Amino acid sequence: MNEFTIKDIENLSGIKAHTWRIWEQRYGIGVAQRRESKHRFFDTENLKQILRISYLYNNGFKISKIAALRPDELNEMTLTKLAKENENDFYVKELIESSIDLNEERFEETFNEVLEKMGIESAILNVINPFQERIGVLWLTDHIIPAQEHFTSNIIRQKLTKAIDDLPLVKTTAKKEIVLFTPERERHEIPLQFIHYLLKKNKNRVIYFGSNASLKSIEIYQENHSFTYLHFHLITNLAGISPDEYLQKISYAFPGKQIIMSGVQVYQVTKIPGNVRLLKSMKEVVEFTYE
Repeated sequence: MNEFTIKDIENLSGIKAHTWRIWEQRYGIGVAQRRESKHRFFDTENLKQILRISYLYNNGFKISKIAALRPDELNEMTLTKLAKENENDFYVKELIESSIDLNEERFEETFNEVLEKMGIESAILNVINPFQERIGVLWLTDHIIPAQEHFTSNIIRQKLTKAIDDLPLVKTTAKKEIVLFTPERERHEIPLQFIHYLLKKNKNRVIYFGSNASLKSIEIYQENHSFTYLHFHLITNLAGISPDEYLQKISYAFPGKQIIMSGVQVYQVTKIPGNVRLLKSMKEVVEFTYE
């Protein structure tokens, strides 16, 4: 059984822990489990109920009205009219619940519905990215087992791989030729795949090195092939080198190339070499792919 702290609940629901404690005392909702030691924790069923409560509350329902609902009414309300009016939030909630339950069928059905309604680009930007940000809290705090992470990531990767393969082949006369990768020990590939999709869709030629790529392998490729851009995406930075140091290293190794950096680690950069450009949001990444 997975167990969650009040801090986990705060991060996943977007509602402060103090507020949840008040609601627990006043309305008897979101009630934590207790051990014999009086230590409080939340189990999977608690979490799913809390996700439904926060979904309704964040979409304008008064907490007193939510608290009056029976569990079946709470579930029904999140699945009917409100779900149609607030699809993005609803789909994020559905993906989180199916991930926690390892319910592949439900996850696939939800994802396919999102794809059918929105297309891959909008689905990733408006549903999958928020889902991964929320669920990533659980992965980082070891509250989701590796099987659950692999389960969701593999399905998303499969969809992105198909979307990339379905795009027309881009010839060498493309507007930009870009080597795309994550540095060594950075294994978050889904954002990189999405960038690959956007670049290829917008007629850029991509040389895809994937995740965990060494600069040496790119240097070897450079000996016999031409390209103008190096684009790397960095989230976790587990390589034991600061972003500033890595930028200096890659800038020195490829002085004639335009280097693009994206990912949350851009906010740790304090020194920007002359041939480096930082993309500080997904909006900026999308705009770059259209240039």
